[in-house]
Amino acid sequence: MIRIAIRWLFAFILLAATYNPTPFNWVRWSLTNYFEQLPLIVLSGLILLIGYIIFLRATLRSIGAFGMALVLALVAALLWVLYDFGWLSLENQAANLWLGLIGLSLVLGVGLSWSHIRRAIRGKRI
Repeated sequence: MIRIAIRWLFAFILLAATYNPTPFNWVRWSLTNYFEQLPLIVLSGLILLIGYIIFLRATLRSIGAFGMALVLALVAALLWVLYDFGWLSLENQAANLWLGLIGLSLVLGVGLSWSHIRRAIRGKRI
């Protein structure tokens, strides 16, 4: 279970490092420092791109596009239930963005961990 949580955490860090509602993300940093730090922006962008390729390729190979859509639909339905019960407000745009990052990172985390999850469902050690 710890390994699955670590994979999800890495997916969340990748997404949040790329963009989040704070000023500390790659998109805002690259837009404000484009002329001063272009080589560093390109290098860090390529590192992020490699991370996305690893996560997306592993996710597509393990659960496929349909599985990705299904996990995302499950997260969306959970958010809908929380909103319907009044436990979640959608008025805070920053909180909505964080929820979106969590949802997308869950999709990538499940995709990257699917073989371990499948073994755990079968009763085998992870």
